[in-house]
Amino acid sequence: MKKTTCTLPHPEILAEITEPLLRWYHAQETERALPWREEVTPYHTWLSEIMLQQTRASAVIPYYHRFLEALPDIKALAACDDELLMKLWQGLGYYSRARNLKKAAIEITAQYDGQMPADFQKLLALPGIGRYTASAIGSIAFGLPLPAVDGNILRVVMRVLACREDIAKDTTKRAAEAALAPHYPEGHEAGALNQAFMDLGATVCLPHGTPHCESCPLARLCLAHDAGCEQELPIKIIKKKRRVEKLTVLVLRQGKNIALHKRPAQGLLAGLWEFPNVSGHLSAEEVTEKLKAHGLTPIRIQKLPDAKHIFSHVEWQMQAFRIFLEETADASVAEHTDELVWASPQELADIYSIPSAFQYFLEHI
Repeated sequence: MKKTTCTLPHPEILAEITEPLLRWYHAQETERALPWREEVTPYHTWLSEIMLQQTRASAVIPYYHRFLEALPDIKALAACDDELLMKLWQGLGYYSRARNLKKAAIEITAQYDGQMPADFQKLLALPGIGRYTASAIGSIAFGLPLPAVDGNILRVVMRVLACREDIAKDTTKRAAEAALAPHYPEGHEAGALNQAFMDLGATVCLPHGTPHCESCPLARLCLAHDAGCEQELPIKIIKKKRRVEKLTVLVLRQGKNIALHKRPAQGLLAGLWEFPNVSGHLSAEEVTEKLKAHGLTPIRIQKLPDAKHIFSHVEWQMQAFRIFLEETADASVAEHTDELVWASPQELADIYSIPSAFQYFLEHI
């Protein structure tokens, strides 16, 4: 029978976490200064939390500044052009995050006059906002006593309690949330406690390698540290292997212009621009035949170094060719290529959003 609930061992220890963790956090607050913590608003908190999903804080900072410069408030985000949105997000990956940001901004503008609601359930109802993000916004921006249970909190809690429940399961996350909730303060300290957990997980209670237990404010409470099993925890069972897909990427040049193709509106990297590509690893001869069949005449083909890109559920193993095409008299493209857009180097830099999977090949243009 499928397990629907779980109970964390030694939950009484969690009552002792708050005071030392907050004291540690406030003592080193200036050492981990981050722009979204300097001017706290619901929009800034929301944007930063979405950007920080699957992305390191140091990598997010320049994107955060650039995004706010272009779209300073929720109403501006709701009204922005999709191409601009994708260009601002280029390089951050997981582009559905950006699309959901805009969808949520449109709802917030329509329902709440551009102001985020200070209510957990209303936040949770917005596109792209799950329990963690709703709790983070609620606690940091509005002072609500909500544990924002992410990988950092789970890792710290599982180690402190020496708990061997699988953190990949929702039941474990909900159990941690329920166990922590009674110990959360209200007001500014609610957000500070969540950020303390985040910082502790990012700098001390590390996910890989040896955690810095000698620097941890919770070491005296930590049952895993006491038992010497810190590196065995937390338990995370990965059930599904990534699917491997082989692609041949075509960097097509006609004069100075580069061919781009827009991906379908649904699915992986939906609606983004990519270099044309075909399934499988093709030889130069096979690529030439395919291009000729579409009215394009290669005059020179160069093999580029192979590349690999890993998504959450699929791995792309890519080989690529840089292909110089015969120019037509008016420097436009040949017939039968209606699905391609030919972009100048300046347009590539300023307009078209190329996802990270294809960024490697931009170096060879």
